[in-house]
Parts: sequence; structure tokens; C-alpha cells
Amino acid sequence: MSNLFEEIKDQLANADKKIVFPEGRDERILTAASQLGASGIVTPILLGDKGEIKQQAESAGVNVSACELIDPHDFPEFDEMIDVFVKRRKGKVTADEARQTLLDENYFGTMLVYMDKADGLVSGAAHSTADTVRPALQIIKTKEGVKKTSGVFIMVRNDEKYVFADCAINVNPDSQDLAEIAAESANTAKLFRVDPRIAMLSFSTKGSAQSEETEKVVNALELAKEKNASLVIDGEFQFDAAFVPSVAAKKAPNAVIKGDASVFIFPSLEAGNIGYKIAQRLGEFEAVGPILQGLNKPVNDLSRGCSSEDVYNLALITAAQA
Repeated sequence: MSNLFEEIKDQLANADKKIVFPEGRDERILTAASQLGASGIVTPILLGDKGEIKQQAESAGVNVSACELIDPHDFPEFDEMIDVFVKRRKGKVTADEARQTLLDENYFGTMLVYMDKADGLVSGAAHSTADTVRPALQIIKTKEGVKKTSGVFIMVRNDEKYVFADCAINVNPDSQDLAEIAAESANTAKLFRVDPRIAMLSFSTKGSAQSEETEKVVNALELAKEKNASLVIDGEFQFDAAFVPSVAAKKAPNAVIKGDASVFIFPSLEAGNIGYKIAQRLGEFEAVGPILQGLNKPVNDLSRGCSSEDVYNLALITAAQA
């Protein structure tokens, strides 16, 4: 386990956070939940038929006695949850429709978070990203002043830590989106003890090329500074000018960021996804995430190819966000 997760475990000591897992019958979830429960760092809430969960845990050879098991079909406060959901959806669903919707474990789990019965949610081992994120956007919603959620990776190699965004959600963010992503990524960086020095990336450094794409990044920089004057942020930068001091001295001698960026905002999902995978595969960085940011409460999405270790680590991150 990397130093990052050891730091997170230290942060969570005595925090008493509850994380809900809608996919309570998945063997990888059960394995991670049993480890989390046994460690006492996080209390896992597993959703599904209790008998089936116990049977599946037994066949997987894991102990879920430290986990809380909830069956949406047999939840004593289900009627109250229906009322709260109907109010939250502001008349877009009837009580009968809400009852059906809330039997879906992702919606049910998201409502547990919304109603403060859990601190965060981790799903996606057997569901698509849309299945995980849609209930969060409908129920938990984005923070005030944030229009869209975004996805970051914490890139870790030995003692090095960097934040890459958006590498998971927004295909072609506009200037406003990029400004929001920058501000939220600064908050995420602080959470994981990274001093946020933000570089807005492009294929141009300080006007070396001009196009609609570079203008988008230049405008995003100005919007980000208007949104939060305390941000340490600059751009537009090619990656080398943001990361290598000697290159920064030649290409952008008057910039705030002098080749010492720690948070990198990519101009598109295409660039972000390619960028983090190059760092992961060629640079041998560990890519931790994607971590969703911008929501009122933490919800995170697993890859369907995840391991039990991935589940364990993302649960720790979700608890830290809470």
C-alpha cells in the first residue's frame, strides 16, 4: 500500500465514517468490506438480501460481522425515504414511482447518504458509471457554484503526488467548466496533502500558438482567478513548461508557475485520459481514482474490472472526502 493510503488511514483514525456499498453481493466488495470492518477505520454498509450476502461471504471465506447489512425491501424507514425522495425530485416522480426507483440499490444507497445515514457511497463494480453518477446528480447534486461534477486522479510515485483532472467525466469542457474543475481540484489536492499549484494545460505556452482551443484555456484561467483570487494558478502551458523549471524559465519566465505545478488541468477528456495513462504506464505512477469532485457529498465510481484492493482504497478515499 502506498504512503498515500497510510496517510489517509491516519487521517481517518477515530473518524467513524460509514460507507455504503450498493453491490453487497459482489465478492470483491465483500472482501474489501470485511477488511475495512475488521480494521475499524470505516463501517461498511452492504445493500441486498441479508441471507444472500451472508451466504456469498461464507463461500468467499470472508467475515462481514463488522459490516451493517440493509435490505431495501425490508427497511423500516422506507416510507420516510420515499417522502424525502419525492420532495427532492420536486414533483418529477410520484410516490409509487419513487417506491420502485428506491428498490434500485444505487438510488437507495444514494438516499442513505443524502439522509445522513451514511457518509459516502462506492459503486461501479457491477454497474456502469452512469448508473452510479445519475442518482448522485439527481439526489445529492453539485455544490453551490459548481455546475458539473468532474473526475481526478491522484498520481503517486514514491513521495511524489500530483493531481490530474478531468480524466473521467467531461468530454469537451468549456472555459467555465475548466475554471470549476481547477477550483475543485485545488480542494481535492489539499485533502490529500498536495499544495495546489495549478497549471492550465494546452499545446501552447503563453500565446506561442493561437486557436479556439488555446483561447478556451486562456479564458478559463481568467474565470478561475475571478472565481477564487487565492488560487495559485497560471497558463496556458505545454506540459514541459508547467513541470520542468528550466523549460519554464525559457518559455514562461514571468509566469506564477515556474515548472513547479502540482495540479494539472487538461483541456479535454481525451487529453486527460491519455495523459494519466502515459504517466501510469511509462512513468510507473500509481493512478488513484477516478475521484469524483464537485458533489455535496462523496460518491465514487469503481471500474467494473476493479480488484478488492481497488474497492478498499476507493472506500478510504471516499471516507477522507467525507
